[in-house]
Amino acid sequence: MSSILIKNGQLVNRGEIYEGDLLIIDQRIEKIARGIDVKADIEIDATEKYVLPGIIDDQVHFREPGLTYKADIGSESRAGVAGGVTSFMEMPNTKPSCLTQELLQDKYDIAAESAWANYSFFMGASNDNVEEVLKTDRSKVCGLKIFMGSSTGNMLVDDYTVLENLFSKVDMLIATHCEDEATIRKNLETYKAKYGEDITPLMHPQIRNTEGCYLSSSMAVELAKANNTRLHILHISTEKELDLFRNDIPLEEKRITAEACVHHLFFEDSQYEVLGNKIKCNPAIKSAKDREAIFAAMLDGRLDIIATDHAPHTKEEKANPYLSAPSGLPLVQHSLDIMMWYHQQDRISVPQIVDKMCHAPTKCFQLSERGYLDEGKFADVVLYDPNKAWTIESDNIYYKCGWSPLEGFELNGRVEKTIINGKLIYDNGKFLQQGQGMRLSFDRG
Repeated sequence: MSSILIKNGQLVNRGEIYEGDLLIIDQRIEKIARGIDVKADIEIDATEKYVLPGIIDDQVHFREPGLTYKADIGSESRAGVAGGVTSFMEMPNTKPSCLTQELLQDKYDIAAESAWANYSFFMGASNDNVEEVLKTDRSKVCGLKIFMGSSTGNMLVDDYTVLENLFSKVDMLIATHCEDEATIRKNLETYKAKYGEDITPLMHPQIRNTEGCYLSSSMAVELAKANNTRLHILHISTEKELDLFRNDIPLEEKRITAEACVHHLFFEDSQYEVLGNKIKCNPAIKSAKDREAIFAAMLDGRLDIIATDHAPHTKEEKANPYLSAPSGLPLVQHSLDIMMWYHQQDRISVPQIVDKMCHAPTKCFQLSERGYLDEGKFADVVLYDPNKAWTIESDNIYYKCGWSPLEGFELNGRVEKTIINGKLIYDNGKFLQQGQGMRLSFDRG
């Protein structure tokens, strides 16, 4: 049996911080106590460092299969573990789109060989694959993804009858990208008529505007209420949408949940002037007022989870003019860094970060045996040094695309070690064991 003993750490779990030791035997947390005195294969001194549950990112795009020149499951999960991400849920808009059970299984097969972290994959929906969707095993798949706004391939679901069919028949979590396609197309044509090919990234939040987001997200909420659907709305980007969500009941009782993504918590529209297409994403980063409202809703419980929507593209693609530059930005390596920086600004506590990035995804998706530093659970553990000064630069960015909109950002605090299923996977810039991630399972009856 392999063993790891973490000594004298500041353990963060279930809303508390307390000093203690944590013993891992094989894949699981064996014991948590003060002064554990046993001999272990690896002993780690965590004095003055945080010991956290592994980050669970419920929304990433790792581009495999079909778009692996930008990213792949191996490269991006490797980047994630350097940032403390121990589990990820990946989206279906690959090439081909993940619209059949066979294509879904193909992704699981790839991950079993190459993933650095634990994994699950969303089944995809289209206007014509409802019967295939209904074959999905709710205990082994994180959810169904519906693009109610633009996507690649055949994944835009814009037929209301199909949406009603899906919302009424699917008995697992439905995650939605909510932007009204008709509104976006109308806005784009208006801007093309006025500016021709000279549209700039500064216009992106006007083209993919608040009204387009609200029309779609409010429709999703209405459909979910009418059918008692378990709905999770991804990447909320506007203040107006926040009134659609509740904070007066526990997360476990909610049928409708939503998330904030780190880029909507960190950037705002004036930064298009400098960063341009590097922060072009869908839904768009909007005003500072929207950003502050999203941050407040994340803290007060209207928004339940912090995720990334990690969506890498090459530097060359992003350097194209606005109309031909793809949307999306790479973030999975740096989400915890951003939130810990906010902690240092006294905007959020470390237990709140753990709640939104570890506990809440576990509750929302009904994950089995993960998300907490509890005896008996799988040992997904992150050691974070809050006194490590560093700067995000090209030589410490691990995304296959090789860039980040955060380059040059100075931080004081960094992930030192990442343990997944009881194995030390990442240690001070060294990647140790690929393929130790496990397929996530779900307690859904």
